[in-house]
Amino acid sequence: MRYIDFNELDKIDAQSYQGQKPFPWINPLGLLTERGYLALLETLPDLSQFGSSFGLQRKNDQQPHDRFILEYTEHLEIADVWHEYVAELRSERYKKILCRLLNQPSVALNFHWHYTPNGCSVSPHADSPRKAGSHIFYFNTAEDWESSWGGHTVLLDDGGTLPVRSSPKFDDFSSEVAAQALGNRSLLFSRTDHAWHGVRPITCPQDRFRKVFIVVINRNRFGDKLRRRLARREFHYY
Repeated sequence: MRYIDFNELDKIDAQSYQGQKPFPWINPLGLLTERGYLALLETLPDLSQFGSSFGLQRKNDQQPHDRFILEYTEHLEIADVWHEYVAELRSERYKKILCRLLNQPSVALNFHWHYTPNGCSVSPHADSPRKAGSHIFYFNTAEDWESSWGGHTVLLDDGGTLPVRSSPKFDDFSSEVAAQALGNRSLLFSRTDHAWHGVRPITCPQDRFRKVFIVVINRNRFGDKLRRRLARREFHYY
């Protein structure tokens, strides 16, 4: 089974993506094949496998990002389809597309699930400089989630004025865009000092969760150093 629709990914124009405001982002429909998306949706990990992340202090006095978290590893006892999907995400083809869009020489990836319950939120923040971006895959549908409950990732525009080491509120931003988050949607965005984003407090029933699978796109500093070292050796050799 194929999970990533590489034909759709290849269609994304890097110049258009990088020119998006307030920072580079895209929120396409159908980057996963229909069959692959349904297979993943039907075999999501059980909440019992997750750890709790509630009330943890964040830098710069930002509010805690409360949710249940499960980090992906090859030894995790989950459905085979998820391991197959991650293998596609680790493929050179996917990473080359990320490098093209995010204008990076190379990237290193890690993965995790977030399940977020009623009343929780993600306060506005800009990611760590070690990140190049994130690719968030949404796993709620109209059958189990109502848009009025929230759960949308909100992209925030500070006009380039807020220091990254600060703790702004949603009302401190001049404008915002809410990503669509139901069905086979994903959100890819680049990290900048002004790539502020968050999730407003969720108002869902107690037995429901906002469910996402996140590809964390890190700058591959080791790979960059290795390429520079090899380039120097090649230069001296010739």
